[in-house]
Amino acid sequence: MGVEGTLDYISDLLSNMKKKKKKQTQTVDLKIRMDCEGCARKVKKVLSGVKDVDLKQQKATVTGYVDPKKVLAAAQTTKKKVELWPYVPYTMVANPYVAQAYDKKAPPNHVRKVADPSKITETTVDDRYSIMFSDENPNACSVM
Repeated sequence: MGVEGTLDYISDLLSNMKKKKKKQTQTVDLKIRMDCEGCARKVKKVLSGVKDVDLKQQKATVTGYVDPKKVLAAAQTTKKKVELWPYVPYTMVANPYVAQAYDKKAPPNHVRKVADPSKITETTVDDRYSIMFSDENPNACSVM
């Protein structure tokens, strides 16, 4: 093994080493059912790194080097109804008035996060009724 072989071996060894990913600062928003200041204090005590607790919107914001799943699990230890913040500004959604996106309890100018409204199929008429009156159906109603 010459000098070239040694250099190739070392470069392969270094390229195959697992590189640790640096954690990035994240902001995790939670919707937590809080009724009073005591509930807000309890949430602040359980969640370290709480930046803001808003009783009116029932929202807690945690920032730092955190994992959203771990923050959610820690918040659930308060025995309160907890979920990740489901709302986004209505300008971020293609169709904010779809039944799955519109929510009466949402803060002003916000709607629920919907994955892709084009995939949502809302039909008010059942297919069997539309087939019953179809021109292509020989057994369709002849009244129309």
